[in-house]
Amino acid sequence: MTYTAPTDRFRFDALRDGVEGKRVLITGAGKDGGIGQAFALSAGLNGAASVGIHFHRSYEDGFDLVDRLRDEGVHAFPVQADVTNLRDLWAIRSYVIDQMGGLPPNLVICNSGLTESGYSLGRTLRPVEGESSSLRRARVRQAFIENLEQSRLVLDTKVDGFLASTHLWAGEAVYADEQAQFVYVSSRQAVDPGPAVPGYALSNWAVLQLPNVLKANLGRSADLVTCFTLLLPFVRTGMTNEYAGNERVFGRWQPRMLEPCEMAEAFMALLARPADETDGAMYELMVSAAAETDPVGPPPIELVWHRLALNLDEQPVDWSTADPLRFA
Repeated sequence: MTYTAPTDRFRFDALRDGVEGKRVLITGAGKDGGIGQAFALSAGLNGAASVGIHFHRSYEDGFDLVDRLRDEGVHAFPVQADVTNLRDLWAIRSYVIDQMGGLPPNLVICNSGLTESGYSLGRTLRPVEGESSSLRRARVRQAFIENLEQSRLVLDTKVDGFLASTHLWAGEAVYADEQAQFVYVSSRQAVDPGPAVPGYALSNWAVLQLPNVLKANLGRSADLVTCFTLLLPFVRTGMTNEYAGNERVFGRWQPRMLEPCEMAEAFMALLARPADETDGAMYELMVSAAAETDPVGPPPIELVWHRLALNLDEQPVDWSTADPLRFA
């Protein structure tokens, strides 16, 4: 077994309202110690009627999580698919609906995502002493290709995967005439990008527009769907654990890394709010040092949600307004 999560730390009896009785599907939930696993545990251990554990490559961890939830009496089931492969995604449709008793999921958490090993956008590699110009050109070309292949995979997973998952399950909600809620997992790097992960920052920015795009396209059926976006800070996962001791990476946002169970409790508090209150909103999770200090163990922290608004400020351009182009 590769399951290592502290199961009991995901029981939030006072915060069950957002998941109790829900048919929940979480994309990217397979990786042990990941954010998706935290969402799945939070749903399953707090009264969800069924929990679909989606994964692509992390099948061993995914099956371990399914088994653990089943041991807890949860109706959990595995869902393997590549969210960027549209035929693969469509193929799981009937299976998921069947596992959920003939109805589509009414809580979909779009969490799939990757990160990059890191490169500086727009900056070429440093020269190596004694290296010929032709060798350097070949090395720079190869780095260029590898860097952008990383970014393309990140963008495909986050943007294409979220778009396709939304299209599929929102359509099923409308077809079944069932209320559904969508949660999109973005990052604070969407609005405060750090260096070396350009594809990650750009893909998370794109996620912020999904609720507006969805509502505009649903038209008269828009009332069937509510949705909101999370901008999460650094959470300790397999992708971020190597930076847990590097304050230059996470220090501009928080005094220490968040544990998945801490993030999950904050998420459950938000999810328990009325759906019409959170609909269409962007929520940024802020982490600060608590007033009290503890000489033993990690520093205590406080978590607070901020509602984020991206205000479009449109101003006429003086020279163009003074002399507009005119056509018959």
